[in-house]
Amino acid sequence: MTELPPPPPEQPKDSTIVAQFDKIQSLITAEFEVKEALVEHGIPTFYVEVNPDSKQAFTNLVESLANIGFTPVLREKDGKHVLKVAPKPETKPSRPIINVVLLLLTIGTVFVTGYYLSVGLEEFGLDPWIGAGTFALALLGILGVHEMAHKYAANHHKMEASMPYFIPGPPPFLYGIGTFGAVIVQKETAPNRDALFDIGASGPIAGFIVTIFVSAIGLAMSPVATMTEPVNGLPISLLFRLLANSIVQAPGAGNYVIYLHPVAFAGWIGMFITLLNLLPTGMLDGGHTVRSIISKESFRTVFTLISIIVLLFTGQLLMLAFVLFLSMYKHPGPLDDVSKLSFSRKMVAVLLVVVFALSLSIF
Repeated sequence: MTELPPPPPEQPKDSTIVAQFDKIQSLITAEFEVKEALVEHGIPTFYVEVNPDSKQAFTNLVESLANIGFTPVLREKDGKHVLKVAPKPETKPSRPIINVVLLLLTIGTVFVTGYYLSVGLEEFGLDPWIGAGTFALALLGILGVHEMAHKYAANHHKMEASMPYFIPGPPPFLYGIGTFGAVIVQKETAPNRDALFDIGASGPIAGFIVTIFVSAIGLAMSPVATMTEPVNGLPISLLFRLLANSIVQAPGAGNYVIYLHPVAFAGWIGMFITLLNLLPTGMLDGGHTVRSIISKESFRTVFTLISIIVLLFTGQLLMLAFVLFLSMYKHPGPLDDVSKLSFSRKMVAVLLVVVFALSLSIF
């Protein structure tokens, strides 16, 4: 998951802005054809001509204006393309010690969870300490790759982002899995829709790939026994079921039960995390990707309703409350909300829908 900053708000009249108006205008005219230039409510405002090369032109402008402490915002209004310039928001420096402390705490809580999950498998020869260590490595690996993919995408688009903040959580005997996931803090607004899409899509795709390998390895290590009486099992996704059917060897005729190795359970969690992150709403990864494709808020409301239905269907009432909370806040969008998403990224969006479907947990 990524936490995005809002775009620069309109600022009250600022003598610094007015004094540098000519410098700002010269940087803009170097990239755009300016039809009209004025200071509107203290904000340098330019009505510009947009063409197929404007996406790169705006990216260049973001860099040049940043050098003098400003940030541009491009929007379409009444059929006109309006470019406004505001002071670049100050970013607070990261404190790596917080990342380290949270990581160490999460390693501890996840290790305890892994040990708890392993105790019941001692009869199959699993050492709880090994089970705890492999579970922690597998789950934190999935979360870490997911978040580092977000950071790599942000850095690729020359945006500052923090290292992952891992969030410790309660163990199973307190109705948890040892962690509430992880998050990076994105300190700058995405310059365009392509960048916003890359940031949103990179984490789920990278984490999903690692999840597949973790699930396959874990299922291969999971003990199997003939089922003598009905048991309540976990809701599993389509992909997890396909992996289990192709990897796990049935002990004989009839029904059987798979006792998930802690690594396999980490894979199950990874698929569930992928599903939640791809919900097309709010500040979730799916919300970023939908926002990069659809700018009209009324259309995006439909996707929020889809998210609510999915969460009701899967019984995730706590996550439903979180989604409803997120829906109260308007997504800021990219700085350039005029340029369209590239065709190749639209194709990746189709892939994300497939990943979402494969990760959907059913009974």
